[in-house]
Order: sequence, then C-alpha cells, then structure tokens
Amino acid sequence: MAFVGIQQTFLFQFIMTINNAYIQEYADKFTVKICDAYFSQRKYMTGPEMVQLTPSIQVNFFSIKSLFEAWQKELEKMKSNPYFDYRDNAVHEALKEFMNILSRSIKVERKDFEPLLKNAVVESIHLALDPVAYFEKEFDKKDPSQLNIYLKENKKYFKWHAELIQNIIDRAGLAHTKEAFKQALNQNFERLGDQLEPAEKLLDTLNAVIILELPKLFENPSETVSSGPVVETETAVEKNSSKEEIFSQNLEPENDHLQESVLQESSTAPLLNNSNYKVVPSEKALDPLKIWSRFETEEYSIMKGTIKDLADSIGINQKFMFTKVLFDGNPDLLSHALKSIDQCESFGDAINLLNQRYVGELNWDQNSDELNEFLQLVFRKFDHRA
Repeated sequence: MAFVGIQQTFLFQFIMTINNAYIQEYADKFTVKICDAYFSQRKYMTGPEMVQLTPSIQVNFFSIKSLFEAWQKELEKMKSNPYFDYRDNAVHEALKEFMNILSRSIKVERKDFEPLLKNAVVESIHLALDPVAYFEKEFDKKDPSQLNIYLKENKKYFKWHAELIQNIIDRAGLAHTKEAFKQALNQNFERLGDQLEPAEKLLDTLNAVIILELPKLFENPSETVSSGPVVETETAVEKNSSKEEIFSQNLEPENDHLQESVLQESSTAPLLNNSNYKVVPSEKALDPLKIWSRFETEEYSIMKGTIKDLADSIGINQKFMFTKVLFDGNPDLLSHALKSIDQCESFGDAINLLNQRYVGELNWDQNSDELNEFLQLVFRKFDHRA
C-alpha cells in the first residue's frame, strides 16, 4: 500500500491495513456536525456553498463530484430508453447545455446531501492515505477506452495528489488499457513520492470540524491478542461543542505556549491577566477609541449591540478565516477568545483583552481585512464604548 507521509509510529513496524470501520464512523460524525450547523438555518444546499462548506477543499470538491456522478447515473438510465436517439449530435448538445444549466441551479435538501458529504469525507481520507490505491479504484470503475476522457473531465475535482495523474492525461504513446494507466500511475508515485504532501498535513484540515485520530486509521489484521480493555474517553470536543459550532476544539494546537495558558484559566479567572502573554508593542496595539469612532461613522453604527453571543453570530466561512489568519490555525483559541469577549463589559474592555492576549502573541496585522471583519463583529457585540 502506498501510504504517503504516515509516520512509522503509526505503522508499528508491521503491515497495516486501513481501518474502514473507523473511517466510516468518523465520516458519520463529521457529516452530522456539518449538516447540523448548516441546515439549522437553511433548507437547501447550493453549489457555491458546497465549494466552501468545510475547511477541507478536497471534501468540498468531492461532494460536488459525488453529486454529478449521481446525475450521470440518472442520465445513463434515461439513455437506456429505447424511444430516442441519444447519439444524435443535436440531442448531445442539448444535454450538454442542460447540464450547464443544472450546474448553476444546485439545490439539495439535507437528506439527499448527507450521503454525498459522507462519501466525500471517506474518499478524501482514502486519497490522502493511499493515493495509488484510490486512483486505481477510480480506473477500475471506467471502461479503458474512456479513462482518458474521464480524467480530463474530473481532474478539477482532485485537489490532493493531482500531480500523480496530471501527466497521464493525453499522454502520447500510453496504451488505453487499465494496466497501462496503473503502470504510469505507479511510475509517477515512485518518481514523486517524496514531493507529495504528507497525509498528516492534508488530513489536518479535517481537524477543525472533528479531531481525526491518526493511529485509529490503521488496523493490524494479524494482531489477535489485546493488551487490555479499550477505554473510550470523551474528548473536550464532544463535551463542549454545540450543534452550531462547526469548528471543534483542537486538542493539539500548534501554539503550545498560548494553548497551555488559555486552558489553565477557569471561567471565573480575571479577564485581563497578561502574565503569560507576549506584550504587544504600543505601535501595534489596537486603539479602541479610533476603532469605535471609525465604525460609528460607517454603516455599522446602527448595528452596535445587536449580537448576544459571538460564537452564534459567526458563519462557517468566517470561523475558518479567523482561525486560519488570526488564531494560528487553532480553533480552540478562537473559541476561547469569543467566550472571553462575551464576558467583557464594554467594547473598550474587549479591545484591551485582545491587545493583552492575542495581538502581540499572534502578531496580528492591524491593516488586514480579516482583523477588520473580526473587529466589526466585536463592535456589534457592544452598545457602549467604555
């Protein structure tokens, strides 16, 4: 099996196989959490929203791929009708135009979208772990004579390890047989193996929704004796995440120092205790007076005091953006910051909190669009400045 980047500690020095049971279980939980948040306020999923639904671009595009594969199956059923000539060029062009119109009019209810998303999560994990096996399975689905066309039409859906199939498409001298395609695929893997993104890095994009436990992705079929009972523990994500919170707490954040100091604080601890944080230089500190005055002169003036709980007022895309740009890729920091701001008495207190805890520690850029959007939300939380 062509595992990409999985550390030796996960292989346990013996042959491992992918644990499909755990992947299915994980995909179920991932799907429910995403759908609970999205469909709590909407009835339908649209195409543009599918593209940006989760922090994983591969999951998003595989959701769309699954949708159009379902459409292709329906089209094949329609073509089996004996009363019409679907080989006619005019019919072919009409169907092509019909497909273009449909692609701009995607409207999927939850019950129909959930299987698409679950399949996308499962496929994404398999692609990250063993890209050769994944693409070989894709080859096996198609007639050999159609493989090149299939790859040309579907390459836009492969955001991970696309380089493995890129130079196979329209390759001169490549026999149109499954064996030839698989041989070329394996040659690409041998040539590019060290350059491919590690599976851990690709799969880390899923952790913002639910933590993916890498050791559980593999099982040892030859291991029949258990060293003891398996104790299931409840994670902080499962304890604290509500249905509206897409971005679950990251149990192993990149910024260990900041996470440690954050988690040590209780809900009753003083809000402005800066002993564990990097002091922000005065020239980089946020000025609550200037920020408040600026927003009051803009269209946001009538919106101050309109937000009760910040976490409930931030959209999925905003959470992803704030987590990535402002909070060091760590959703736990964002979650804690929002809860801390909710406890502040005024806009000035909230800005002082940000200065003391995050601006210097995470080196925020005062001129960034992401910070400006974040501060707009903080402005809307409070109806008075100080």
